[in-house]
Amino acid sequence: MSKKAELLKLIPEQGILPLYFNKDEQTSIELLKALYNAGIRTVEYTNRGEAALNNFKKMRQFIDTELKGMYLGIGTIKDGNMAQTFIDAGADYIICPGLVESVAEVADKYDMLWVPGCMTPSEIIKAETLGAKMVKLFPGNILGPGFMSAIKELFPNLKFMPTGGVELDRANIEGWFKSGVCAVGMGSKLVSKDVMENKKYAELTEATKQALEIIKSIRA
Repeated sequence: MSKKAELLKLIPEQGILPLYFNKDEQTSIELLKALYNAGIRTVEYTNRGEAALNNFKKMRQFIDTELKGMYLGIGTIKDGNMAQTFIDAGADYIICPGLVESVAEVADKYDMLWVPGCMTPSEIIKAETLGAKMVKLFPGNILGPGFMSAIKELFPNLKFMPTGGVELDRANIEGWFKSGVCAVGMGSKLVSKDVMENKKYAELTEATKQALEIIKSIRA
């Protein structure tokens, strides 16, 4: 199975894609460990600051030596050059805040999973035409599960994942899954400012386990 196919299976199986950025290299690694200890096997590190590339490289090294079976994606990629830079740094897949054709071209060269951010049916149609297999509904809290329910039947071959404002709360998560998403992207509601600033890694592990349990019970 290609890495792309593996990820298209893993992200929906996991049901949640944690995403974060922290300017501190060691904190970025500790957060990764805390998520791994909860059972997470892929995360999205977001390209949100000058330290992102260096931290990403260090996280890649750490995964390769310490975290067996972990995949590392890079998010907030807005052009092809940026995509290439992070592919060279060892990204397993690429996530964009919008629909970026140059990113699709670069990722396709490596048969790599790329996930565009879309907000309208027109963007989703374009993404599908460009070969996207998974689409990030962004911002999720603006669109809501009602949007997903309304468009689902138009795109039977696409997987959807809302990101932005997904709450760590059963009713919210359940609303999304019932509307037909394959997974939810969770940023600050999971990897919160408090967790990062006060190094509450054990708390993050527990919260993540709780989120995974919620998803499991919704699916059951």
